[in-house]
Amino acid sequence: MAGSHRAPRGGGRAAAREARRQKARKRNQTIAAGIAVVVLVGGGGVAALNAFGGDDTSGPNSGSADDKSADTNVLTDAKVLLDATTAKPLGATGAWAITKTLDGSSAPERSFVCQSQRFADPAGQRTWVRTFQNSATKDTAVQYVEVSNDKSAAAKAYTSIVGWLSACSTPQIRLTSSYVTTGVGERGILAVFGQPYGAKTKYKTVAVAVAGQATMVLEHDSIAGTPPKPEPVLAAATAGLKRICAQTGGCGTGAPLAKPALLPTTEAPGFMAPVDLPVLSGIDKPWVSSGGTKTGAGTGCEKIDLKKAKATKSTTLTYVTPEAKVPTEFGLDDMVAKFATPAAAKAFADQVRKNVDGCEKSVSNAKVESTGTVSTRLIKGESWRASYDTGGGKTFTYRIGIASSGAQAVYVLFPVLKGLDISDTAFNDTVTRAAERSATYK
Repeated sequence: MAGSHRAPRGGGRAAAREARRQKARKRNQTIAAGIAVVVLVGGGGVAALNAFGGDDTSGPNSGSADDKSADTNVLTDAKVLLDATTAKPLGATGAWAITKTLDGSSAPERSFVCQSQRFADPAGQRTWVRTFQNSATKDTAVQYVEVSNDKSAAAKAYTSIVGWLSACSTPQIRLTSSYVTTGVGERGILAVFGQPYGAKTKYKTVAVAVAGQATMVLEHDSIAGTPPKPEPVLAAATAGLKRICAQTGGCGTGAPLAKPALLPTTEAPGFMAPVDLPVLSGIDKPWVSSGGTKTGAGTGCEKIDLKKAKATKSTTLTYVTPEAKVPTEFGLDDMVAKFATPAAAKAFADQVRKNVDGCEKSVSNAKVESTGTVSTRLIKGESWRASYDTGGGKTFTYRIGIASSGAQAVYVLFPVLKGLDISDTAFNDTVTRAAERSATYK
């Protein structure tokens, strides 16, 4: 009967999340040696990458014998690295200065964001790490170069580094945007990571490229209110690779370009990586996915009916923070449903949108507020904040998102708990990323 619905009190949902949380604790690992990952490139194509990792085993690239034991003369002099002048494209304001130059014997364990081990190629020939600072803006940068024994080993090192970035488990770091680059070495990627920093965000823009037997990482750290564009780091990375490739081979051809593309993910095809998930100031532990359960009708407003909508397949993943001290209800659900046609996926999303928009008229204890729309060339959706007064002074609040992209539709649910909420913008960004990832759902 209209108006008689009472939202669930969270007991069943909390119990299910706790069970998945326990399961997730067992798989809270970053990318390992030999694991296959998939990268979604612009236009929805899929290319496989074989992640090359491994332990920090000893080799020419580790220890004090770094350069002395090398059997090649490739990049033996730090003069091939970027200097204060060639680093200028990173920022037109202020002057850049070299703050430190290290070789493989003195390189730190971690030189750039999401780095999982000291060297991507532990058996490589040599490593250079050079850091910079801008005196005016206080921005910093680092250039990291590894020289492998041959092109094949360098290609594996490159793939390993891309794997580190895509499987990044650094708490409170989120992938803001990413690109595939051309014209910079033989192949490359560029990624922008965001980390809360007061009222602004600390951005880490990272370019990775391989040129012959060398792999280069260039990271620019800045603090701003909006995400940086890729062009400055792309230009500086191009300058850096031109200096290197003269000795290593693998120089890029054509004009340097950055094309939007998602980084790889080790999650099930069609689902977000932990690095895609929103950042909460009160949680300093990484997100981990765990198998979800069959999608029900929603929290009360959505009235999801996949059978009636004729979905051909649907799957739900739950993301939790198993190591964080949070209530059992905490987590984020991501459902992906596939339909026979894009029109059917859009019709399903439109029906859920209609149901939520009109929820207050049909569900007496519901209060619903629209929190924005999701709209790109390929994605259309909406989000809400829905609260259910269950009596006795108890109110359950959820962030709800629905969007369609091609023949897929995504439904994202986030329970709002005391001290554990995100902004409307952050939630809409998450819904958008869920829809982007859904392109590979089969």
